[in-house]
Amino acid sequence: QLPAGSLQLTLYQYKTCPFCSKVRAFLDYHGLPYEIVEVNPIMRKEIKFSVYRKVPILLANAGSPLQLNDSSVIISAIKTYLISKRNSLEEIVSFYPPMKTVTEQGKEVFEYGNKYWLMLDEKETKRVYPVKEVRVEEMKWRKWADDWLVHLISPNVYRTPREALASFDYIVREGKFGTVEGFFAKYLGAVAMFFISKRLKKRHHLQDNVREDLYEAVNEWVKAVGKHRLFMGGNQPNLADLAVYGVLRVMEGLEAFDDMMVHTKIQPWYQRMEEVIQKAEA
Repeated sequence: QLPAGSLQLTLYQYKTCPFCSKVRAFLDYHGLPYEIVEVNPIMRKEIKFSVYRKVPILLANAGSPLQLNDSSVIISAIKTYLISKRNSLEEIVSFYPPMKTVTEQGKEVFEYGNKYWLMLDEKETKRVYPVKEVRVEEMKWRKWADDWLVHLISPNVYRTPREALASFDYIVREGKFGTVEGFFAKYLGAVAMFFISKRLKKRHHLQDNVREDLYEAVNEWVKAVGKHRLFMGGNQPNLADLAVYGVLRVMEGLEAFDDMMVHTKIQPWYQRMEEVIQKAEA
C-alpha cells in the first residue's frame, strides 16, 4: 500500500491499443489511481513533448517527474517500486536502459533487454517468487503475450472488410477524433487495416483462417494455467495473467472476441479476471 497521493500517474494511450490495455489492467488491479490522456492517433499532438512517439507513455511523479516508455517496462518498473522500498522510482527506471536496434525493415526502434525482470533483492524475490520456476513461468508468458499473442489481434479483428469496418467504428467511437477526421478514419482506416492485416498474416506465418491461430494460442494459455489454479499466479493474477487479459480485452464487443469465447476454453479464466479487476477498481 502506498500513502495517498505518493504516486501521481498519467497514462497517454489509445483506448483500443493492446499494449495500453495491458498497462490499464495492471494499474487497475493494483488499485493505483491514474489520469488518462487519449491520444489522437493521426496528429498525436498530445505526446509532442516526447521523443518516444509510441503509446503507452506513463508520466509518473513520486517526488520528481519521470517518463516511462514501453508497456512491459512500465509494468516491471512500477511493480518493482510497489514491492521494493530500497530505491526511488527514478533509480528503478534506470535499470531498464533503452537500446537502439534496427529491424529487418531497416527501421530504428528502442528495445529493453531486461524488461520482464523485477529488480528485487534476494529477500524480496523470495517473498514474491517462493520458487524459481514461478518467476521463470511469469516472464515466459509475459514475453509470449508481447511476441505472439498481440500479433494475432489485428489479423483477427480486421479479418474481413465487414469486421474491419466494425472494428474501426469501435475505434472511432472510443478514440479521440474530430467529426470529419473520424469519418475518414473509419472508412479509410478500415480499408487500410484490412490490407495491412493480410501483410501481418504473412509476416507472422499465420494460417489461412487466422481464427485457428487465435484459438490455438488461447487454449495454449489455458493449458499453461492448468485446471488446479484460478490464475497463473495461483489464487491471484500475476503479471502474465494481467498481460494476457489486457491484450485479449481489446477485442471485446467484436466478432473475434465472441468467436474466441465460443470456440476456446478461455471463458472461466477470463470471467475470473474481470471479477478480480472490477473488485480491485471498486
